[in-house]
Amino acid sequence: MIFEGVGTALITPFTEDGVDFASLEKLVNDQIASGVNALIVCGTTGEPATMTDEEKTAVIKFVVEIADHRVPIIAGAGTNCTATTIKNVIEYENLGVDGLLIVTPYYNKCTQNGLIAHYSAIAKSTSLPIIVYSVQGRTGVNILPETVKKLAEIDNIVAIKEASGNLEQVKEIIELVDGKIDVYSGEDGMAVDIVKLGGKGLISVLSNVVPAKTVTMVQLALQKEYELAYALQKDVANLVKLLFVEVNPIPVKKAMELLGYCKNFIRLPLTELETEHTNLLEKELKVQGVL
Repeated sequence: MIFEGVGTALITPFTEDGVDFASLEKLVNDQIASGVNALIVCGTTGEPATMTDEEKTAVIKFVVEIADHRVPIIAGAGTNCTATTIKNVIEYENLGVDGLLIVTPYYNKCTQNGLIAHYSAIAKSTSLPIIVYSVQGRTGVNILPETVKKLAEIDNIVAIKEASGNLEQVKEIIELVDGKIDVYSGEDGMAVDIVKLGGKGLISVLSNVVPAKTVTMVQLALQKEYELAYALQKDVANLVKLLFVEVNPIPVKKAMELLGYCKNFIRLPLTELETEHTNLLEKELKVQGVL
């Protein structure tokens, strides 16, 4: 197991010219102080699609150094090319990360057999534990439960981040893998439901904004205190809705600016959160008591 509980899918603070490392350092330290159980760097929320290879390497290296083994660091290394992903995996392993998040190939996509071949080749290239990332809404590829069962037989594939939004599918995956790999919710709004089904935690956008509350919610669910966990999930439901009112990470990047962490530099083709949504988000941050 790489972690149990909450892994924050970190934003990447930018300046006009590059990465804002000062803001990133504050964010990493505050996340760890708030009790999160892992940090995911250069996942979707970190905007890797518009970062250069050099920027991604620099950010991952920096976070590994700042975290200094206080929590596991998981690097987003997946691309839609197996060979390129393997290149990333080898480089990031040398930077000292503790695990890898590998999204399904996007745009060119592939069959279920292609997914098995893709992940098998990647797993052979590294000794690090791998979290498979299934997010059909972004990639156009769904990892079917039977495919997850086959991937679970590969020694260093240790978990799946499940962001299909389909609880029945998650339930079937958990039953089929029978504890051979861990299942993390990739949906903030379904975290308690997935833990209740047997999941081991949440890879979260929400925890950028309210880390301590997110950690408490998931820990309560892991402790089978479902009534209290659901009460917290209900409490943050509107915030979760607003954090996805436009495509991630547009809203969370704005939220972090409102909280004083960084300037809201977001790279095209993503654009700044619309004024109406910004006003609603600002109001909700005040309701949450963080602004």
